[in-house]
Amino acid sequence: MAYESKFAREDIDELFDGILTLKTREECYRFFEDICTVNEIHAISQRLQVAKLLMQKKTYSEIEKLTSASTATISRINKCIVYGADGYQIVINRLEEEE
Repeated sequence: MAYESKFAREDIDELFDGILTLKTREECYRFFEDICTVNEIHAISQRLQVAKLLMQKKTYSEIEKLTSASTATISRINKCIVYGADGYQIVINRLEEEE
């Protein structure tokens, strides 16, 4: 069964299709530097790091020290991991497979 996002729209589909065309880390840097602010890139990166640490069973205080993320952010990401669409899990598993 295919996943049905509650946010699906044609313009978002096109954004994701565009991201899927990127082939190298350099291309990702170029695209994301153009489309996001530096703070947005840092925030997205921080969320992925928080998710990784949560999956490693680190405590909120350990994660806060390692990432400088607020407990509210950590909690929100934890809810996504527990109740979300498994997006963090997919990416983290694939990154671990590549190591």
